[in-house]
Amino acid sequence: MKYSKATDYALHTMLFLSVVGPDKPLGVQLLADKFQVSPTYLSKILTKLVKAGMVESASGANGGYRLKRNWESVSFLDIIHAIEGTASLFDCSLDHGPECQVQQIVLEAEAKMEAHLRSQTLGELAKRSSLFFKGGQMSSDEGTV
Repeated sequence: MKYSKATDYALHTMLFLSVVGPDKPLGVQLLADKFQVSPTYLSKILTKLVKAGMVESASGANGGYRLKRNWESVSFLDIIHAIEGTASLFDCSLDHGPECQVQQIVLEAEAKMEAHLRSQTLGELAKRSSLFFKGGQMSSDEGTV
């Protein structure tokens, strides 16, 4: 199973925003520097998260991106769907109908994976990850997001 780099950056950015807190907007340049990615590329990812209603953007001197909705309940699956869409990972190429046993097994596995990702929320992960942060900044001898 492979997700795009955009999904990877979206998950890490959402986690970082949740640890920093929803009241502190962060600029795209700061976030891009944090994850060593192009600000233009990260802006496109953040735009998808804004459209999904998870993040809001504010312009101006104190602007930036911050969490919008009840971020504690945002799941990994919510973020993945915002970036990747909701299409199934597997589509049987053969035309033999829905009774295809191969497709049934793969779709069952996908459903189990989605259930697991749905159960993993930013709130729970942020609580664990906040141990690695001091005021939203990671110290050099601590873990990573």
